[in-house]
Amino acid sequence: MAQGRPPLPAKTPKVLYGTASFYANKFEGRETANGEIFSQKKMTAACNVLPLGTWIKVTNLRNGRSVIVKVNDRLHYRMKRVVDLSTMAAKQIGHRDGLTRVKVEVLEKRKTS
Repeated sequence: MAQGRPPLPAKTPKVLYGTASFYANKFEGRETANGEIFSQKKMTAACNVLPLGTWIKVTNLRNGRSVIVKVNDRLHYRMKRVVDLSTMAAKQIGHRDGLTRVKVEVLEKRKTS
């Protein structure tokens, strides 16, 4: 765990509301928090509240469009946004630039073997 990073909440929330952004292209090919290599073409997200490996449904509150993604990374610990989406995921919910308000629903946490 990185120094200065606050711990995750003991109880995982089932629904979150907040602001979403999407990854800058400079992160393409870099390692994510769970060790995967980031790709703008994958359906993934960064979130500081939910455990890595959690599958979530992200709904754009402006247009009602949703996408299902896996949390595989973390935002900077000072970031107040609820989620940061890959470009592919952001496009599916009609989020193309800036920030947008979203609803995040926890679907499951995949078990690792």
